[in-house]
Amino acid sequence: MRTALHSAIAVAIWLAAPARADLAAAKAEPNLEKRSRAALENANQALRKAKEIYAADTKKAAVLIEEVAESVEVSGDALRATGKNPSRNPKHFKYAEIATRDLVRKLDHFARDVDEADRDLVQQAKARVQHIQDEILQGIMGKKK
Repeated sequence: MRTALHSAIAVAIWLAAPARADLAAAKAEPNLEKRSRAALENANQALRKAKEIYAADTKKAAVLIEEVAESVEVSGDALRATGKNPSRNPKHFKYAEIATRDLVRKLDHFARDVDEADRDLVQQAKARVQHIQDEILQGIMGKKK
């Protein structure tokens, strides 16, 4: 009984915690590759939270979906700012490409689960993530300079 109560309290605290704090921490990371990875982890966390609370609070879920797209954009900007050629140094770029591909897939599945009225918001976020993923993939697969 106590463990169930503790688990319920932990989940409530976790859902109430501001996810934007993680995005702010990611933006403050001085190492650009680590910033990219932290932003992608924040995007996954925000999407997970949005899926969990969608039925109870659609407005908060919409804010979290917007944060997913913002986080992926922060990741893409950080990778571009490194100045590295993705086809010569693909490690962090490939990680970001795989993570964004996974996010696109998850957003697509989530779009099928939401109400018709909310579907456009999820589709817009998916399009933004897809655009960043396409840019990263093009950089990796492009000509080596």
